[in-house]
Amino acid sequence: MSEKYEPSQVEDKFYKIWEERGYFEIDGNKSIWKTDSNGKQKTFSIMMPPPNVTGSLHIGHALTFTLQDIITRYKRMDGFKTLWQPGTDHAGIATQNVVEKQLLAEGTTKEEIGREKFLERAWKQKETSGGNIVHQMRKLGVTPAWKRERFTMDEGLKEAVKEAFISLYNEGHITQNNYMVNWCTHDGALSDIEVEHEEVNGKFYHMIYKFADGSGELQVATTRPETYFGDTAIMVHPDDERYKSIVGKEVLLPLTERKIKVITDSHVDMEFGTGVVKVTPAHDQNDYEVGKRHDLEFIKVFDEKGILNEYCGEFAGLERLEARPVIVKALEEAGYIVKIEEHIHQVGHCYRCKNIVEPFISQQWFLSSEMAQESIRKTKETTKERAQTGEHNGTLFHPAHWINSYTAWMDELRPWCISRQLWWGHRIPVFTCDDCGHQWADKADEPECCPKCGGKHYTQDPDVLDTWFSSALWAMSPLGWGNNGKLKELYNDTDEADFYPNSLLITGFDIMFFWVARMMMMGEHFKKQLPFEDIYMHALVRDEHGAKMSKSKGNVIDPLDMVNEHSADIIRFTLAYLCVQGRDIKLGAKNLEQFRNFTNKLYNASNFLQLNVETFPDLKDITIKTPLGLYMQSKLSDAVDELRNALETYKFNESASILYKFVWNEFCDWGIEYAKASKDSVIELGAIFKETLKMVSPFMPFISDYLYHKLSGTTLEDGDSLMIMNFPKEIAKNQEIEDMFAIIEEAITAIRRAKVIIDMGNSKIAKAYLKINKNIDEKTAKPFIEKLAKVENIEFVLAKVENSITDVSDNLEVYIPTGEIDMTPIISKLTKQQEKLEKEIAKLSGMLNNEKFVANAPANVLEENRAGLASAEDKLAKVVAELKSLS
Repeated sequence: MSEKYEPSQVEDKFYKIWEERGYFEIDGNKSIWKTDSNGKQKTFSIMMPPPNVTGSLHIGHALTFTLQDIITRYKRMDGFKTLWQPGTDHAGIATQNVVEKQLLAEGTTKEEIGREKFLERAWKQKETSGGNIVHQMRKLGVTPAWKRERFTMDEGLKEAVKEAFISLYNEGHITQNNYMVNWCTHDGALSDIEVEHEEVNGKFYHMIYKFADGSGELQVATTRPETYFGDTAIMVHPDDERYKSIVGKEVLLPLTERKIKVITDSHVDMEFGTGVVKVTPAHDQNDYEVGKRHDLEFIKVFDEKGILNEYCGEFAGLERLEARPVIVKALEEAGYIVKIEEHIHQVGHCYRCKNIVEPFISQQWFLSSEMAQESIRKTKETTKERAQTGEHNGTLFHPAHWINSYTAWMDELRPWCISRQLWWGHRIPVFTCDDCGHQWADKADEPECCPKCGGKHYTQDPDVLDTWFSSALWAMSPLGWGNNGKLKELYNDTDEADFYPNSLLITGFDIMFFWVARMMMMGEHFKKQLPFEDIYMHALVRDEHGAKMSKSKGNVIDPLDMVNEHSADIIRFTLAYLCVQGRDIKLGAKNLEQFRNFTNKLYNASNFLQLNVETFPDLKDITIKTPLGLYMQSKLSDAVDELRNALETYKFNESASILYKFVWNEFCDWGIEYAKASKDSVIELGAIFKETLKMVSPFMPFISDYLYHKLSGTTLEDGDSLMIMNFPKEIAKNQEIEDMFAIIEEAITAIRRAKVIIDMGNSKIAKAYLKINKNIDEKTAKPFIEKLAKVENIEFVLAKVENSITDVSDNLEVYIPTGEIDMTPIISKLTKQQEKLEKEIAKLSGMLNNEKFVANAPANVLEENRAGLASAEDKLAKVVAELKSLS
């Protein structure tokens, strides 16, 4: 037999067999489907967060997919009609950026090749990257229903997007407005959560504005001097006594001589700076609101690409950021700059291209926050009800604290800007008649005519929808909702009824507002039910030092590299074991090594069993009779119950830990060792181990299937996989036998401790006595204790045995007679230890009783000395006790 398991020879082969047999599909486990107490088929559904078709999977994806696969495999084995829906996302901005970079590298641009050719290139990128991603997922051993794979821009989901948009448009929830948005000069409009704010080292520019009547000047400060050409007022606080006399006066805009008025507004902070603030309504979010209140002019000083316009005089044609130093220099030379201060402040950046984002007035499409209100109400209500009843572990979100973040965000919800100035994405299905100006939304890509005047000439809105609009429908659109009969081969007519609401969502907390909140609002609006029964939010995977992974740091872990180096099973089990709810994962080489050892432990246990018996029956096909078999079966029962409870409450780390402890500690460290004293139990242990492999299967599917067939004398090619066998449940429990083996284990441990005292820890001894204060079957216990404690003869006694080494524990006392043992070297060794410890104690006591030393020594040194003294005194007490027992 091979000394170790070779995953490279198993994983790809097994995965191909599983997939070809249709195990991953809805009816792949039909042979073990179960009904609930009402006779209804039990169902489970989970939607894969669709990865972007922009490259390859990262370790965060690996965590998400691993957790989803564990729970899906568990539910599949537990008799649920199971749907794990796979798919990929078109990722508008991200994919367009990738393709644009490819074109630039070829010496061309999207404008030069045109929209149609550009979209062909984007589809090519989708095919290449999407195929790569799916390949990586397969290497991880994940089992979604691949035959149902969807893409957020496939024909069916395009229909669903139009269905949702047109419905919301006709209900008045989607409107087009001129509004201040977050604007990326490269990618166009962004929603609030697509803007990443970070601290930058900027400057405060203090500028002079002179009164038009020549009566003096005002000083204001700005961080963005290039926007001052759009100033349409100067404002002060209405209660600021310093400036009462200048309200209503006019000042001249530096370099242009354009006149603007001094106004009052309570938005001004009188305590900050001079208490005088310039108002640029078209280029500042707060000023935008001031401008609306005071009916000010909204002057845009640069275009969509960030190029300054005619309002900027001689600076027109410069890019906004490149113009800043040029404008500042001109202002300085003309005497308008008083001073420039260093200033650290928050600046918004595009979450995709990292360009500095500008507040910018633009005509965009918005989804009202009103349509989300019912989902917010139901989310709060559901959370409250569960907290009171304890249902679903007392919460909707797991960990429960995420409800606080969710409600805090949703309570401040603003209209969602859903239009994007891109070519790649779902084209906004709104048309404007060239003849009569009528605007309407239409499902047809090319409507026959204007519904108002019948005109044949119309123009479709050039923008596309925000990627997250289509993703917001993901809980229901792959089930056929809104697909209007397209791609019917990918879903069944009953899917919506069977699988909505989804049983569970597993995703990273970082897309709670991008995705989770939006699925909640869309699902509730269209289906009148929240889309998820439970929502599990996992944290980040960091490196072993706790640092966030990034290419610049060189600490990025590629999941495929990890699979190739370690195996899919090891990666999966490691991620699950480390995934504590609400805590970031620190992933390092030592973790992977630990679970490589675990796979070796499984393999070695199998090898040990087959040293004695070649093949083993399943647990259901055998009656367990031996004491050891009954004991291990009972311990298995405990592990099954604990594991089921942990999985049902999405405590993945606890689940993995329960498995690890049972396999390593209970079965291997004790069960296999006990078997050396009970050869007749081996066949029963083999059956128990095969049942254990069913528990391992959702976590480590390859090695568990391999070992199960190895122990059965079959192959996967000729038999069923564990993944469509029943997950262990209701294993026979025997508390009496567990109690007896607890005493046996305590006796073995106590004898081993006593043997250490006489330097015979690993040596066989002739005799030992046991005084036990519990009733046990001594005849049954005796061979196990003798074999594992390495004692030729164990005798049970009722009283203390004189002239012996003694070890006392909770339920028993051990006596090793000293009559036949030469105690001289042992006593000599302990006496030397006693002398050494006494000297150490004297030295430390002397130092700590020295007032001068105590007064001058650093606190940490004093603490170390006190701890050292306490430790030495404790060791001395033990040595003295041992010497006393020997004498």
